[in-house]
This record gives sequence, C-alpha cells and structure tokens, in this order.
Amino acid sequence: MILPGNPHPLGATWDGKGVNFALFSANAERVELCFFDARARRELRRMALPEYTNQVWHGYVPDAEPGMLYGYRVYGPYDPPRGHRFNGNKLLIDPYAKALSGTLRWSDAHYGYRVGAPRADLSFDRRDNASGVPKSVIVDTAFTWSDDARPAHPWYETIVYELHVRGYTMRHPDVPPGMRGTFTGLCSPAVVEHLRSLGVSAVELLPIHAAVDDRWLVQAGLRNYWQYNTIGFFAPEPRYMRGRALGEFKTMVNRLHDVGIEVILDVVYNHTAEGNELGPTLSFRGIDNASYYRLVPGDERRYLDFTGCGNSLNLHHPFVLKFVLDSLRYWAQEMHVDGFRFDLATTLARERYDFDPFSGFLDAARQDPLLSTMKLIVEPWDVGERGYQLGNFPPGWAEWNDKYRDCVRRFWIGHGRLIPELATRITGSSDLFQRDGRSPWASINYVTAHDGFTLRDLVSYNGRHNDANPALDGVETNWSWNCGVEGPANDPAIRALRLHQMRNLLATLLLSQGVPMVMAGDEFGRTQRGNNNAYCQDNEISWVDWELCAGEAAELVEFVRRLIVVRRAYPALRRPHFFRGLPLPDADLKDAGWIRPDGREMEASDWQRTDAHVLGLLIGGDARRGLLLLLNAHADKIPFTLPSAGGLTIWRTLIDTARPRFTDPAEAFRLGSAFTLRGRSLALFEGMP
Repeated sequence: MILPGNPHPLGATWDGKGVNFALFSANAERVELCFFDARARRELRRMALPEYTNQVWHGYVPDAEPGMLYGYRVYGPYDPPRGHRFNGNKLLIDPYAKALSGTLRWSDAHYGYRVGAPRADLSFDRRDNASGVPKSVIVDTAFTWSDDARPAHPWYETIVYELHVRGYTMRHPDVPPGMRGTFTGLCSPAVVEHLRSLGVSAVELLPIHAAVDDRWLVQAGLRNYWQYNTIGFFAPEPRYMRGRALGEFKTMVNRLHDVGIEVILDVVYNHTAEGNELGPTLSFRGIDNASYYRLVPGDERRYLDFTGCGNSLNLHHPFVLKFVLDSLRYWAQEMHVDGFRFDLATTLARERYDFDPFSGFLDAARQDPLLSTMKLIVEPWDVGERGYQLGNFPPGWAEWNDKYRDCVRRFWIGHGRLIPELATRITGSSDLFQRDGRSPWASINYVTAHDGFTLRDLVSYNGRHNDANPALDGVETNWSWNCGVEGPANDPAIRALRLHQMRNLLATLLLSQGVPMVMAGDEFGRTQRGNNNAYCQDNEISWVDWELCAGEAAELVEFVRRLIVVRRAYPALRRPHFFRGLPLPDADLKDAGWIRPDGREMEASDWQRTDAHVLGLLIGGDARRGLLLLLNAHADKIPFTLPSAGGLTIWRTLIDTARPRFTDPAEAFRLGSAFTLRGRSLALFEGMP
C-alpha cells in the first residue's frame, strides 16, 4: 500500500510508522519506487508514486522502515536534443539518499543508450541495470551526541590538516586491521592522539561523499582514490564504513571535537559522476537531465563543462540550488561538521557563463543562518574561460592561495626577483584580500596539498614520476628541487639538505599570516615516489607510511609541533587584521617593518634588487615584545645585525631551521649583535626590553 504522503522533505524520511518518499522532477511523466531484498539482488515490489505537487513526486509507505533498500525508475521522453534522457529501464539512486548499499558494478546496461550504436547517445537501451547499481538505504538518523560541542575556533587561530580518510590509516600499526581505512580508524586513540599532539585545529577530509570509480580506471585495475566523482551528496562513501550505520561518521566527529579538532569536508558540487552525454545514467540524468545539468543553449544534447569532468550542475534551477544547500545543511546539522572546502568553486558561482561574486549560490550561502557561521573555503578556479578567480570571492569565504604556494616554493629554491612578492605573501596577501572588510584569514596558505608533490618529494624530485598512472599526467611545473640527486639518496649531505629545506618550507608556512594548511604526513616526510597526481593510486603510493615517524624524520615531527606551539603562543603571528606599517599605540614600534641584514629598515632601492634572497620582518607584538623573522635563500650564510626598535634590547631565538634539535634554553643576543643566519635557513626571534 502507498498513500499520498507529502512533497517535503525530499528524500526518504522515516517517522517511526512508515516512510515518506519525495523526488523532484520537473519533466518526468511517471515515477516508480522499487524495493529490494537485503542482499540488493532481487526486486521485491514496485509502486508508482501517487502524487505530484509543485514538481515533486511523492508517496507514503506505511510498512517501510530503516534498513530497507530502494531505488527509482523515472519515465518520460527520451529526447537528447531537447535535453531529456528518461529511461525507465534504469534503476536510479535517490539524490537525497542518506546511505548507499553496494558499489557500482560496471556494464553497458548502466547507459541510457546502446553503447557502440551508430547513433551513439541518440539510441535507446532497454536493458535493466538494477543488479549492478548501488541501492539507496532508508536510515534512522538517531544518534546520542551527548555533550558534543563544536570547537568553533576563530579563523585566525585555525591550522588546517588535509588528509584522506582511507589513506591516512591503511598503514597505521596501531589501528586494528579491520578498522583501517574507515571513519572508525580515523578516530582510533592512536590517530586522535597524533592529531592532538601535533596541535592542528581542524582536519580537512578529502571527499567522503559516496562516489563512483570511473569505468576506464576500473578496467585498468585502478580506482578513483581521491573520490572527486560524487554520486551521493548526502551519503557517506560505503568503503569508508565498516557497516551501514551513520553513527560511524558521527562518532568520528564526536571524538575529534572532544580534543578540540574541527572537521571540514572537501565537497564536489560542481559536477557529478555521470559525465558528458556519453556517460552512464545512474541518478540525476535519468531523474531530470534538463533541470540538474547545464546544457548548451540551442544544442541541449551537449553539456556545458566548466569542470573538465563532462558536466556542470545547474545551480540556476531553484530545486538544484535547494538540493546543494539541503546537502550542506544536512552535513552541518545532522552530522555536526564544522565547514566545507568547495572544489572548483568558480563553477558554483557562474551566472550564465561568467563568474559572479553575487551569484545565487554565494548569496544563498552567505545569508543562510547556519552556513554563514561555518568555515567556508573555496578552490577559486575551474577549467572554464576566466575560471581563475583568486581573491575575487566575497567576504566570508576563505580561498586556497596557490600564489602563496608558488612564491614560497620558488623562493626556497633560489629564484630571484621574489622579495616584494614574498613580503606580500607571508603577511596575508593583502594585494588579493584587503578589501570589503576581509582579513588575512581569507588566505588559505599551503606549500603542498593532495594535488601535487608531497613535501619530501618537493625536495627530492625535479620532475614528476607518474609511471604508475594510466597516462602521463600531473603538472609539469612544480617549482621543486631534488637537492642534487633525483629520487632517494644515500648521501648523508643530500639527506640533511632535504630535511633542512623541508623545515624551511614548514616554518615559512606556519609563521606566515593567514591560515596555514599542512598536508597529512608531511610532518614526517611522506613520499609518493615522485607521483604528483596520485588520484588513482589506492595503494602504498598514496597511503601514509607511519614507519617514517621512527626514522630520520622523527625530529621533523617535533619541529612541526614546536612551530605550532610558537604560532599559538604569539598572537602577532596570527593577526585578525592586515599590517598597516604604522606605530603601535604607546610603543615606539611599528606593527610591521622590513629589515635589511645591517639591521636598518629597507629602502625603496632594496626592493628592486634582482639578486636579493634575504628578507627580514620585524613584527610589533605589544609595548614590551616584538618578533623578528629572517629568511635566507642564499646558499651562503649571512651576518644579520639584530635591530634596535621600540626599546627591544635582547633577542631570544625561538626557531632556527639550521638547528633540527632546537631546545630551550634558547640563545639570547643583545642589541646590535650580529647573528649568523646560515645558508638556506629561517630564524625567528623574540625581542624584549
């Protein structure tokens, strides 16, 4: 029996007595709800949704309950030139499904057209694909959160740690084998303790929404490891779960919150796993292709593709915009996550064709009472025309700053003409973000991320080594330096230089204004063997090797911990506002000043030197303290006269990358002393009266 039910909320909603089903489709002619047995192999019954209200098909099934598996068959015109691709032979995933059962088993039956037919996608396929498609699961969302409280760290106190749920624990010796690669493994005591002791304030998880492994990757024996191929925007990826209970994800969030760590999700709302017109029909395409996707005006058979993935979601449609916002609110309200990082966010902000900082999506998120209070991070580009929009997103959004990454990398391998830009980047990139009340925290600073070299590979390879990938891919320009030998080296001098360069890069990152993002495993020198595009490597190339913690890089972990302790101890290193170069109140000291090696303030001519590889930054902390940051990318040591300013007469060393085992008591230097800044080194001093 099926009753009329209600058009809201969308999805399958259990009320304790039965389940309400509601599915948006503006152009469908009929929708059938299909139930399956517990093994997802046999269709048990099929019933038509009886009501259609304001473009929503809906019905209520009194005897349905959590754990049951279901899918939809949606009927309507199959007319690709007009944008319609309905095919009732295909079982479709509910876009609002809170959980999925099973993984996609590829076959030609998943395509709405006859694969290989002369008319390509203009042909029609009548095969049933139900046996190989994941089934949607009715869930009970109840969970005892106890006294869970969001850490709610201010942006300027945030330190982000980017990690992959599966790869982070697959090789962890203290995570039980059955828990490795799962949400449960990520919140195991050993992992949580490492994160806590490191001092990071937030983990940014690579996509955890249910996704699809591309057919061509599966045929090559590989997987879409990074998971930027979403098919279920409300459902956790099944391979990261030990069972079907949503409590696994919630428990992970709860335990991370217990130690003050926020959870940020990397989300992919710019496209789906269904690809272009030759892609499969798994969900959105078969439910209402013309509404869910951006199609080429006048040739609705084709898709507008700003993502390089075959399609772009149509956030101009009110129900599609609602779908994205509902998904975000679900993860925020029901799953207690603390923020989102939006992949290829320029696509989300395109009105018609061009980027618009006042687009419907950006405006809707900014005015939302919940979402506007969360940490919202964008990747400020896509692959479409005028897709690079760094610095152009509106207030309230933080942005991945690849200009920071490239500048810092180039500086430490000795490129010239960088001092003016480096000064801007380490002080928050005011050239990009100092407008409309934005703050330094709008800049998400990073030197490495999942896409590219790891930190160790950055100092070990001059070029990419992606032989394990299906084709030559990954960017050619990495601004890397192998320190004399390509790949692994036995020479102690080269190994020492590489560790020194890693300390330089990490220290620059964690002592810069803005929000630092560290990639998981960089704190102990993880390697991908020179692969700078390991998107398809679900194996030891990508998995974090925890044995490195006990090797020569063990001291690097302690160095990172010290950097974070210092960053947290000195508010001047994480200012909520940009420097102005003006004297501090009641102090003969500017908030920031630029210092030459002779201890004097830099002049205009100093900024124009093409051979300059040294920079000094004097930061005013308060009336009684200051900080001095020195950077030397020269291979040779530089004597640096410690400056006289604001009554500061004693300088105490806090950080020196030339000293890997830096311990207290620190060295102290009196006014006018010359400090020898070693070649390729960074040092930080605290100045006191």
